[in-house]
Amino acid sequence: MDNILNTIAKATKLRVENAKERLPLNRLIEKIYESYCLYDNSTQEAFPFEKTLKKPGISFICEVKKASPSKGIIDPVYPFVQIAKEYEEAGADAVSVLTEPEFFKGENEHLQDIRKNISLPILRKDFTVDEYQIYEAKYLGADAVLLICALLDEEIIKKYISICDKLGLSALVEAHTEEEIKMAVRAGARIVGVNNRDLKTFRVDVSNSIRLRKLVPKSICFVSESGIQNHEDILRLQDCGVDGVLIGESLMRSTNKKEKLKSLKGD
Repeated sequence: MDNILNTIAKATKLRVENAKERLPLNRLIEKIYESYCLYDNSTQEAFPFEKTLKKPGISFICEVKKASPSKGIIDPVYPFVQIAKEYEEAGADAVSVLTEPEFFKGENEHLQDIRKNISLPILRKDFTVDEYQIYEAKYLGADAVLLICALLDEEIIKKYISICDKLGLSALVEAHTEEEIKMAVRAGARIVGVNNRDLKTFRVDVSNSIRLRKLVPKSICFVSESGIQNHEDILRLQDCGVDGVLIGESLMRSTNKKEKLKSLKGD
């Protein structure tokens, strides 16, 4: 089976080229200036996503997604704004929003609508293969973007982090292996995420985060992603110094998201 990540990346590159035709990068940057005046200390807090992760205890990043390549449609109805508001009311620290349309059935407009309705930091969960998407994320109202080591080389990650810094965005640099962890650290990542899902087999193992946490300096925020099901998983991750957890499917499949998040926290 072809690596699903490469398949998604190919589709994403085509999507970005189409987006550039509709709205060229220079015009997108102009629109950001018009909307945000870029980052300015007097009008906008910079890097709220990573500030959240630096708070004492584990931060909960709750994901809003309709589907995934491994599970298909998770929520056919998908009231995405309502879900995000439920997360905020339940005590989430941040929200992750899927905007990839083909495999996850997300849309840019989902993030924009959620941004209008919650005050939590928002991670744009997409597959960044072009700097255009970083500017696009800022325009949509995101506070952070995902950079995946398996898709980008070290110099590109450095460049993209620099663009994020200019825009007041955080970069969650995702790794799957020891070598990718080292690459993320060398590239200057301030937030490293470990995906517990093997993208070739889709098998999840939370101990992947526990094993790789040791390779990341304590000064760098560490996020464990995927496969987190219960409070026992949270305790294991907390014991090894994880700063944040990104939880998607177990929350999305819950009929009472407030109670599910409460149980994950052990409240």
